[in-house]
Amino acid sequence: MSTVAKPDNPEADPRVKGVFDDIRATRKSDFINNMWLYLAFDPDLLEKTWAEVKSVMATPSALDPLVKEMIYIAVSVTNVCSYCAHSHTAAAKAKGMTGEQHADLMRVIALAGKTNQLATALQLPVDAAFSADDKSA
Repeated sequence: MSTVAKPDNPEADPRVKGVFDDIRATRKSDFINNMWLYLAFDPDLLEKTWAEVKSVMATPSALDPLVKEMIYIAVSVTNVCSYCAHSHTAAAKAKGMTGEQHADLMRVIALAGKTNQLATALQLPVDAAFSADDKSA
C-alpha cells in the first residue's frame, strides 16, 4: 500500500507531462511505471529524481548499461527494495542478462551479504594495503 495517492491525471501538470515525455523518449516506450506515476504527486521531486536517474542510468559512461542494472539489482536487494529489485531485474533482462548471469549475480549478492556480516560481526580492522593512499597496493 502506497503512502501517497497516485494522481488521477498527472499529465495535466505540464512539468509532469514534460518528465513523462522525456521518460518515454529516453526509454523508447510508452510505459510509465509506478515509480514515476506516484512521484508525480510532487513535480519538483519527480523532475529532480528523473534527471538523476537519466544522468546515471541512461547516459553512456564507463559502465556498460547491463552492468549498471546488475549493480542496481544488488543494491536493491541489499536495501530490501522489492520494487527496485523487480524493476531493475526486468531492465537487466531487457538489456540481455541471461539466466546464467542472473544466477551468478544472486551468488555474488549472497556471498557479499555473508562476508559483509562476518566482517561487521568480527569488527575487522581494514588492511592498510586496501587504502588508496598505500603506494604498495
